[in-house]
Amino acid sequence: MSMKSNDIQEQSFQPKEILLEGIEVVKDEKESKKRVRGIHRPKTNSKALLKSLSLPFALFLILFVLFPILFIVFYAFTDANGFFTFNAFISFFTNTVKLNVLLISVLIGVLNTVLCLLITFPLAYLLANPKINKNYMLVMLFIMPMWINFVLRTGALRDLLTIILSAFGTTTGEHPLFCTMVGMVINYIPFTILPLYSTMLKLDKSQIEAARDLGCNPVKTFTKSIIPQAMPGIVSASMMVFMPTISSYVISDTLSEGKIMLFGNSIYLSFSQSDWNGGSFMSLIMLIIIFIVMFATRKFENAGSERGVSAW
Repeated sequence: MSMKSNDIQEQSFQPKEILLEGIEVVKDEKESKKRVRGIHRPKTNSKALLKSLSLPFALFLILFVLFPILFIVFYAFTDANGFFTFNAFISFFTNTVKLNVLLISVLIGVLNTVLCLLITFPLAYLLANPKINKNYMLVMLFIMPMWINFVLRTGALRDLLTIILSAFGTTTGEHPLFCTMVGMVINYIPFTILPLYSTMLKLDKSQIEAARDLGCNPVKTFTKSIIPQAMPGIVSASMMVFMPTISSYVISDTLSEGKIMLFGNSIYLSFSQSDWNGGSFMSLIMLIIIFIVMFATRKFENAGSERGVSAW
C-alpha cells in the first residue's frame, strides 16, 4: 500500500513540474526574441523618416502645381503693366462669343460623356465576366490605343474619316460636329472603360442574384442593383471624360477643320496672341469648374475609394 501511495504522489507532482518547466521555456523564448529584436531592429524615428520621404513630393507640388496656379491668378487679375484690374473678368462675361464657346464646350462635354458611358458600360460588364474574358487580353485591346500619341491618333482618324466621307461625296468640313464627336468618343473610350471595368469586378453578385430570386425582371435588376453598385465607377469615368473634353482643342481643330471651337481652343488662341491676362482668366474658369465638379462628386468618390475605384 505504501508503494502505491508513493506512486500516486509522484504522479500528482509530475504535472506541476512539467508546467513549471514549460513556463521557464516560454520565458527563455520571449527573452531571446527581445534580444534578437534589439539586435536586428534598431529604433528609428518613423515620423522623421516619413517627413524626409515626403519632401521631394512636396517640393514637386509647390514648384509645378502651386506656383503655376498662383501665376494664373496673378495674370487673371492684372493688366499688361502688372496693375490690379478686373478687365479680364469684365471682358469675358461681356463677350458673347466667349460665353457661347463655353456653353458649346459644356454641351459637347456632356454629349461625349453620355455616349462614352452608353458604349463602354455594357462592354465593361461583359469584360468583367471571367467566362467571356478569361485571360484579360480583351481589356488590353481597349487600353492599347492609349499607348499611341494623342495627336497621331487624331491625325490617323482624320485620314480615315476623309476616305469614308469621300466615298459618299462629302468631306469632314461639311460635317464638323459629327466628325468631332466621332473623334471625341474614340479617343476617350479607354478613359471610361478602365474605371467601369474595375468597378464591375467588385460587383456583389449575391445581391444581383437575390434581386432576381425576389422576382425582379432584368430591367429592374439593372436599375436597382447593378447601377447603384457601379455608380462610383460611372462618376469617376464621367470626370475623366467631361473635363478633358471641354479643355481639348486638338480633336475639334483637326477633325472639324477649325469650324468648331471649344473652350480649350479659346484659351490656346488667347495665349498664342499674347493675351496672357485673358487666357489666364479663362484657365481660372476651368479650374473653378473642376473644383465644383470634384466637390459635387465627393460623395461618390468616398464610396468608390472603399471599393478600390478612384477618378485619379
